[in-house]
Amino acid sequence: MKLNCDMGEAFGVWKMGEDEQIMPFVDQANVACGFHASDPLTMSKTVALAKQHDVTIGAHPAYPDLVGFGRRNMDIAPVELKALIQYQIGALQGICQAHNAKLSYVKPHGALYNQMMADFAILDTVMQAVSELDASLTLMVMAVPEAEQVKQLAAKYGLNIWFEAFADRLYTDEGRLTPRKQPNAVHASFELIEQQVVQLCETGTLTTASGQKLAIHADTICVHGDGDHAVDAVKRIRQLVDVTNQDNATTP
Repeated sequence: MKLNCDMGEAFGVWKMGEDEQIMPFVDQANVACGFHASDPLTMSKTVALAKQHDVTIGAHPAYPDLVGFGRRNMDIAPVELKALIQYQIGALQGICQAHNAKLSYVKPHGALYNQMMADFAILDTVMQAVSELDASLTLMVMAVPEAEQVKQLAAKYGLNIWFEAFADRLYTDEGRLTPRKQPNAVHASFELIEQQVVQLCETGTLTTASGQKLAIHADTICVHGDGDHAVDAVKRIRQLVDVTNQDNATTP
């Protein structure tokens, strides 16, 4: 199991997250590409920081919604959406090249991420955008019960997939994230986060809002670096995941 974190989400003098403190404890950095957060200098600094700590670099493209932090749904024609995604990935590819670093994957952000997992026609457009630009890039998507359908769609475009689960988000019975506007959408205590991480790693299940057990396969867990006590939480999650990975490796 890997850990990934959204990074590079500052903008100019406005700071977001604790990237320098969190980067050493994650495996994958989802770097904002300027449409929901970040700017060219922030992107460059984040790529350099990821390279310093040998963290895999991913592009984190979003809807063009800087004011709303990419969390507002948009109705964008497929041809335009494809161009928006390719524009953002291409920008980060260029910065990675300047740092002699490699861009390895793409993880859409916010509303784009949620809408593509609710509407596979949008997911199809995202996959087409990535494959046309660079089919060697892996696409990170939400671990959902319809994983086989997602794999089949990815195979059409020759893309590899990483399935992702969230450490601090409450899930619906359908295997999607509870909207942030609803109560308890984000786990408020580390105890709940810890329980969810351990359950994911040990049993491959999640407990939904109604108390149901939902079986999912996840390759990576998303941790967030912008909440209260984020650094301590990420360190603890790193320890939990490492222990579970070690146990799984030694189990016959």
